[in-house]
Amino acid sequence: MTEAVNDSTASKKKLVRDLQRVIADAEELLHATAGETEGKVVEMRERIRDNLMAARHRLADIEETVAAKTKEAARATDEYVHQHPWQAIGTAAGVGLLLGLLIGRR
Repeated sequence: MTEAVNDSTASKKKLVRDLQRVIADAEELLHATAGETEGKVVEMRERIRDNLMAARHRLADIEETVAAKTKEAARATDEYVHQHPWQAIGTAAGVGLLLGLLIGRR
């Protein structure tokens, strides 16, 4: 279960980075076209600016959600390890053995 949460969290973090990159590119485009005064260009810049503001707000919400879920997963893992230390040690040893076998095959 923890692996699924970690994969989900990692993919959400990648999505956040990608959205930040898109927002930065769009802002750069807005700055590059700042001198344009034609009607359609001005109208399009206003729409893009509005959409960027909405995207920033959604991105902030996603970042908060990812941070909260990451903290919750870490807390749940910590709680499980404290309640079941020998099972956690056995699981870690098994994963270590599998990784060692996989690395040793190369």
